[in-house]
Amino acid sequence: MRYGFWLPIFGGWLRNVEDETMPPTFDYAKKVIQSAEKWGYDTTLIAELYLNDIKGTKEDSLEAWSTAAALAAVTEKIEIMAAVRPVFHNPAITAKMAANIDHISNGRFTLNVVSGWWAEEAKQYGGDFTEHDERYDRTIEFLEIVKGLWTEDTFSYEGKFYKIENTELSPKPVQRPNPTLYAGGESEKGKQVITSLCDAYVMHGGTVQEIETKINDIKERRDATGQNPLQSFGLAAYVICRDTEKEALEELDRITTVKDASGYSGFDDFTSKSELEQQIKLQDYSVSNRGLRPNLVGTPEQIAKQILAFEAVGVDLLLLQSSPQLEELERFSKQVMPLVEELRESVTNI
Repeated sequence: MRYGFWLPIFGGWLRNVEDETMPPTFDYAKKVIQSAEKWGYDTTLIAELYLNDIKGTKEDSLEAWSTAAALAAVTEKIEIMAAVRPVFHNPAITAKMAANIDHISNGRFTLNVVSGWWAEEAKQYGGDFTEHDERYDRTIEFLEIVKGLWTEDTFSYEGKFYKIENTELSPKPVQRPNPTLYAGGESEKGKQVITSLCDAYVMHGGTVQEIETKINDIKERRDATGQNPLQSFGLAAYVICRDTEKEALEELDRITTVKDASGYSGFDDFTSKSELEQQIKLQDYSVSNRGLRPNLVGTPEQIAKQILAFEAVGVDLLLLQSSPQLEELERFSKQVMPLVEELRESVTNI
């Protein structure tokens, strides 16, 4: 299992807790990632949203790509995965920027491709927000151009959304043939994009059974393309680790009690503009990315056993959220990570 975390760019992950003591500043983000690197974390995911989807649209948030470049220069080992949404980006310029950050990081920069879901944000920031399937059609062209520029000496392309002629990109990324392209998606169109053009699958939170079904489905679809298997299957999860189960459940109750609806401004767009496999309830949405569904809530031993259950169905990357992030990531690294290894070894030795 690889362990990652969502970089805290919104001031937290809880829509019902006003102040999580994790300010949306570069200084705090740098402290978190440098500490996590020392604690053994492998990856960080930087969400790309120009409005604050967690604390409310009038609140501060960090921009993903400039933050990624800055963090690449002050870290040494950790993978830096930045989300990218084609409705806001020129693919040729994106390919150039990504190659540059890959050099800054010495081959540690990867992308999480997101076709987009928030119509109001696109309206405010000039994104070309079209119908669901057309957004994925744009993503297909976007990825074909990015990958073409990363691998070909000179590349031309003419599609419905983009046209480039005899484009040269130098230097190429450090990673060959390309930086890892992660993507998530639950619609038929989204799965087609993932299995045909991407390298790894990342999922919103779900139960072990839900995730097993998703992984098996994507594996079958990938096999049908004749390409190599996907490199990784990642899962978003919110973790609440406490000394006793009672303490963990008390914290769960605290963070899921709706007090102020300001952080729910994107709920309608998320549930209506995306094609989701599971019905999303307000309690699910009280924590970002359906993070409560994996049920990483309880004592270190309970959480470690649940992680092994996900590992058994094919998950090899956890993308964690927690609050306050710095303290909870340290707790997880010291109390849960070693226990997962111990429990895995004890099962193997039986």
